[in-house]
Amino acid sequence: MRRLPLILYSAAACALVLVAGASESSAERSAGATARAWAIKVIVPGQPAAGTRVLTAPNDAVAFDGAFAYPADGSVVAAASVTTSVSASSGAQAASGASSQVTSLSLFKGEITAATVTGETHALASTASASGDTGLTGLTTLVVLGQPVTPTANQQIPLADWGYAIALEQKSQRSDTPTPGYHDFVTALDVTLTADHGGLPAGSELQIGYAEANAQASEAAPLPVPPSSPTIGTGGTGKVPGEPNKNGLPPLHRKPPNVTPKLSAAATPGGYVFPVYGNSSFIDTFGAFRGDVSGGWHHGDDIFAALGAPLLAVAHGTVFSVGWNSVGGWRLWLRDDQGNEFYYAHLSAYSPLAVNGAIVQAGDVLGFVGSSGDAEGTPYHVHFEVHPVGLLGLGYDGAVDPTTYLLSWERLKDVRFDAVSGWTPASGAGNAPKAGAILLQSSDISSASGLDPESIDRALSSKATEGDGGLLLPQAQQPSAKSVVSPSR
Repeated sequence: MRRLPLILYSAAACALVLVAGASESSAERSAGATARAWAIKVIVPGQPAAGTRVLTAPNDAVAFDGAFAYPADGSVVAAASVTTSVSASSGAQAASGASSQVTSLSLFKGEITAATVTGETHALASTASASGDTGLTGLTTLVVLGQPVTPTANQQIPLADWGYAIALEQKSQRSDTPTPGYHDFVTALDVTLTADHGGLPAGSELQIGYAEANAQASEAAPLPVPPSSPTIGTGGTGKVPGEPNKNGLPPLHRKPPNVTPKLSAAATPGGYVFPVYGNSSFIDTFGAFRGDVSGGWHHGDDIFAALGAPLLAVAHGTVFSVGWNSVGGWRLWLRDDQGNEFYYAHLSAYSPLAVNGAIVQAGDVLGFVGSSGDAEGTPYHVHFEVHPVGLLGLGYDGAVDPTTYLLSWERLKDVRFDAVSGWTPASGAGNAPKAGAILLQSSDISSASGLDPESIDRALSSKATEGDGGLLLPQAQQPSAKSVVSPSR
């Protein structure tokens, strides 16, 4: 069979496909919130659709499934695992989210492969506005007919003379009447056959990584009629959290989730570990008012420690979203093997392991305590969040109180130097002693000795001032150097 080169079809062709897809997959939209998702769906003309479970919300749900094959020999679709979640809440502030993920995907015996396929979407609507996003939607290591592809949104890819694929297919629609609403859907990979191929007839379709979210705010309750004459009240004056906006309506925020789901110990060998090495302190500030973040509340706890104190992976998992943002500063995310996600913010620097896609062990050093982002000028700390997999459909607001987890996780105060090879220098001599130095300054990597177990504590405590401490990025420096160790990105 002759294979054609990969090309990007015209925007007009993509638009035609999008309109057709949206008309077939859009859910009914009315005041309230809905969501649905599926990881894999095989549509064959004249036959019932086959695939993984379809989840719908209301009624939040999450599904973990193992390997999938269609047909039984996997000659059309094969995947190592699939994960799907949905959530929805209605009211004056409506919100919904959906996600689906497929790992180790193979279509038509390897003609199309991808390491991961993720579809994710969120919708949020209040009486004042509506918005949404496609979250972590993406395809990693996509190869089509032997050619690597770096996909862009709504990219149409020809499949020789037997079909085409649309990568990162997505469409969104906002409405303003009768109340603000937002609806969006995404299919991470959509394959359509125009001729018989691989045992399927023309007209067959393979949908991988589908997620859809819809939210429309309910009508706000009428404002009370003000009294005809002034009333006298008591109490102080001044602006306080929660006072009315300029339009007279109270601010609308999603309340913090009041749950702490059990995180499976099987997610990481040996269990979870505390995210900061050495001396540290924290109190429960989850849910406290914060005016500069989603929802208006603190999504985690702040763990205070010396500048440059090592930050540890709390579990075996995958590092992602490494880099800078204006609130979190230098930050990163970690996803454990069960799909739970953990957020670290305000770092001073990264270790060589802080690379998107890196697989790390519990206890590996990912970075170092600092005060970057909007924490500049505050005591050095790491802002730490826990996002259980069952609440990922809520987007960033799916964070839960990390305090009980932090209190129960093991503190690795006796970690060996050779156990943190991600940040100790490698030895070139096969029979040389294990590395015993850590980088405390760009000009000094020998003030801590592996022969003295307490030297790391002394070194860190003596280098805890700005401009001096371990692996410090200058606080006045804007995001021009993402890592002292400059790992490849």
